[in-house]
Amino acid sequence: QVQLVESGGGLVQAGGSLRLSCATSTNIFSINVMGWYRQAPGKQRVLVAQITSGGYTNYVDSVKGRFTISRDNAKNTFYLQMNSLKPEDTAVYYCNAYQSGGRDSWGQGTQVTVSS
Repeated sequence: QVQLVESGGGLVQAGGSLRLSCATSTNIFSINVMGWYRQAPGKQRVLVAQITSGGYTNYVDSVKGRFTISRDNAKNTFYLQMNSLKPEDTAVYYCNAYQSGGRDSWGQGTQVTVSS
């Protein structure tokens, strides 16, 4: 499995921005799909954004136009740029790496809190 280390969470006012980072312990080209998920209190963990090894991106409707997933191949790191944050974006954010053979790895989670 891949070790994933997240950083970049914090407290921000509504309308503000944060960038989450997920550093991987492996060559990023070995990861088929990189994703960000979030879990709000009392709710299930849900997908926010994904990027494939081929560069295809996918977003949940609620973040389209506000969030951008990207990756830096040289740093073996992928990111989630979050703009125009809303209180409903408050959650613990987890990065995920899916590799062939069903290998699924998760970061430790980072708290994002958006105040109104």
